[in-house]
Amino acid sequence: MVRRVLAFVDRPCERFEEAAAFWTAVTGTRLSPRRGDDGEFATLLPESGDAWVKIQAVGDGGGAHLDLEVGDVRAAVARAEALGAAVAADHGDWAVLRSREGRAFCLVSGEVPGEVPGEVSVGGTTSARRPPVFAGTRLDQVCLDIAPGAYEEEVAFWAALTGWSPRPGSLPEFTVLAAPGMPVRILLQRLGEGPGRSAHVDLACADPEAARALHERHGAAFVARGRRWIVMRDPAGGIYCLTERDPET
Repeated sequence: MVRRVLAFVDRPCERFEEAAAFWTAVTGTRLSPRRGDDGEFATLLPESGDAWVKIQAVGDGGGAHLDLEVGDVRAAVARAEALGAAVAADHGDWAVLRSREGRAFCLVSGEVPGEVPGEVSVGGTTSARRPPVFAGTRLDQVCLDIAPGAYEEEVAFWAALTGWSPRPGSLPEFTVLAAPGMPVRILLQRLGEGPGRSAHVDLACADPEAARALHERHGAAFVARGRRWIVMRDPAGGIYCLTERDPET
């Protein structure tokens, strides 16, 4: 069973500091101490509530990937393999796998005590791990860009792996996987052509143009305008999108 989904922003090792400075600024977070054998991991820590976005220094151009927190890593790995995934690296209490299309993701044990803030009480009720809104935006989605020929198979794989029911997105080429209380949802996008296996993060924006201006002040660059989103490039060269989704809902 998937306990929680985390979004990883992957950026080149040599651009890690630039990327970390940008993403903490535009999400209103602070960077945790770096960890890992080479200091390649860090968490974006909000002032309150759950931490759900992490950043990783990688050897290639970067992008994004998903970490799925589970109660039993060994059982989750076996289930993923039964669904067609392949293990790329097994570290015992966590593993790197590849989906049927070859997309990398991680299965990790549940929360590490002291690393991630827990639920917070708002107005007398306990939030269900709801990530905070900052400056009218919320980074709460990872978009998986999928080659046309692999799309149906990838949708079936991710739906089975998460246990979430797929539903149509705002356009025919989109499928959404989401569950109540999860800080990150998954958007599967069927590309018009070309190879898949890329991924990027999306931010829901109350005012996409205002968000664009804020991001540009912190060093991002405008790339293109879609039907309901704005494509941006961060100072480390990574692509992401500002969408018209409501960050409150």
